[in-house]
Amino acid sequence: MTLSIAHLGPPGTYTEQATVFYVNWLTKSMGVEASLCPYPTISQSLHAVAHGQANLAVVPVENSIEGSVTMTLDTLWQLDTLQIQLALVLPIVHTLISCASSLDKIKTVYSHPQALAQCQGWLERFLPTVQIIPTNSTTEALQRLEQETTTAAIASSRAAQLYNLPILASGINDYPENCTRFWVVSQGEVDAGYQVSKVPTSHTSLAFSMPANTPGALLKPLQIFAQLGINLSRIESRPTKRSLGEYLFFMDLEADAKEAQMQSALAELTMHTEILKILGAYNLLPISALT
Repeated sequence: MTLSIAHLGPPGTYTEQATVFYVNWLTKSMGVEASLCPYPTISQSLHAVAHGQANLAVVPVENSIEGSVTMTLDTLWQLDTLQIQLALVLPIVHTLISCASSLDKIKTVYSHPQALAQCQGWLERFLPTVQIIPTNSTTEALQRLEQETTTAAIASSRAAQLYNLPILASGINDYPENCTRFWVVSQGEVDAGYQVSKVPTSHTSLAFSMPANTPGALLKPLQIFAQLGINLSRIESRPTKRSLGEYLFFMDLEADAKEAQMQSALAELTMHTEILKILGAYNLLPISALT
């Protein structure tokens, strides 16, 4: 059987790059064949897994400069059957791609909102008067560049090679230590043949809503983990979309959900939350470990 993996397209996105590394690792280590299935949005790639159209999805969840990818978090909260199986960390180096003869000829720059934000300082310094237009992905606008010679796009050097387009500037992200964390997501428990390792998982991600907005409501869940010595590596709030001022909370914990301490913490957590979802227990790997 060929494994189908959904990801944000068109070809050349950073998500596709992370997916390619993961597929190469699967083939080399497990002998598993896989095909890439690009989708126009992150949400659509996750829905493809939920609806059985793909076996796995690779989705960005957090960037070291711009923080969380909210579409990923919001969609995972909505889809009850999805589980995180693995986290991948990919270094991000942005380039300015254009058929313009020089920077001063550029009038419009396209890219994904995350990429635009990661290059905001560079754009203000070198292209202060251009029109900035957000797109669904870093590669969505690349096919129009040959016809529109006053436009540019921010994407990877790999994308420029795939589309045979010139690079006007490289390494334009404002901070050199720029990386993005991706989650590999499946519907329910993944087949044992696709698991990276049999060792205990290092991280657990969960999300919950609160029964009421009262003083100390969030403190009680946090105290549970603090008292048990479980480190909280990330917390993020998102609107419930029910009422202004109501929030969901997403947490990453440095612990295996199957450990006794975590089981105890999760049992106690249910008493202080309205809805609690365990998004997955998984290991985090840098891309270099998959090559």
